[in-house]
Amino acid sequence: MTFRIRAAQPGDLQHLYDMAKLTGGGFTNLPPDRRALGAKLDRAAAAFGNGEDGDPRAVKDELFVLVLEDATTGEVRGTAQIFTCVGQQMPFYSYRIATLTQHSKELGRTFRAELLNLVTDLEGSSEVGGLFLHPGERAGGLGLLLARSRYLFIAMHRARFADRILAELRGIIDERAGSPFWDGVAGRFFGMSFQEADYFNAINGHQFIADLMPKHPVYVSMLPETARQVIGLPHPTGRAAMRMLEEEGFHAEGYVDIFDGGPTMTARTDRVRSIESARAATIAHVRAPDGTGPHARALIASGRLGEFRCTYGEIGFDGDGGAVLDPIAAQALDVSTGDTVWHVAR
Repeated sequence: MTFRIRAAQPGDLQHLYDMAKLTGGGFTNLPPDRRALGAKLDRAAAAFGNGEDGDPRAVKDELFVLVLEDATTGEVRGTAQIFTCVGQQMPFYSYRIATLTQHSKELGRTFRAELLNLVTDLEGSSEVGGLFLHPGERAGGLGLLLARSRYLFIAMHRARFADRILAELRGIIDERAGSPFWDGVAGRFFGMSFQEADYFNAINGHQFIADLMPKHPVYVSMLPETARQVIGLPHPTGRAAMRMLEEEGFHAEGYVDIFDGGPTMTARTDRVRSIESARAATIAHVRAPDGTGPHARALIASGRLGEFRCTYGEIGFDGDGGAVLDPIAAQALDVSTGDTVWHVAR
């Protein structure tokens, strides 16, 4: 069984909808709503069809949606998204954790208080998000393939992306599918449950946050204990994703999601390991590794924009520096001798 990543198409709507129903809530980029998902696919189709890279100093607001496909059956088993520039169409809000230090001479004591400040610091960044792998496929490195394929796509289309990149991780959701963070902070101002707010945001965007969210800092010590305990923590199912991000060079820098308090990780785009290490090569031979030269298991990608494909495979090099690609990977990528592929070590 061979899996590959490809560009999503309008015909993938039912696949995305079926997966969205399995997320369990708090997954803003993959709402269980056909209209919203269809709009995402339409937006992605426009981005994949835009062959102009444009001015790298003025990155456009585009969305690319990828899917994980069984190359034999055509069955879709996962999805991921890449946003080229957040905050252009509507504000991109985060809470940033800050510390306020105050000293009293009379008491001879120093007090330090943690604050949540509503900010738009991350506007203009690119974002990797919307990653979901079907529960039946969470083995064999498919989550890693799905996640890291986005970085190869960015490396292959670098001019379309900003110099900073972020990833939001889903926060803690309780057994009632509610958010202790939302209940302790924003929920008090909006008169709606976390599920209602999360769904509304997924369908309509962040503007209602700008309209109703209090702009003054929130003192963490004044929040309920249930809310304080989950600030900056990922959902248990997202811990592996957080480790993958850290291995790629992302860091938690005090930004948390305004809905569920989950951590927002950031990195310099060109310092992300899979982007920095990605290399292009021309295929000289399509054959199984014969042990006569260096070869390694790698993520291998081909094609621009809507023709993008990515899979695991064996790649090596002959004495002249030409790439030697295994036949199974070549078939999954639809490439042959003379074509260019990008690769990064697994």
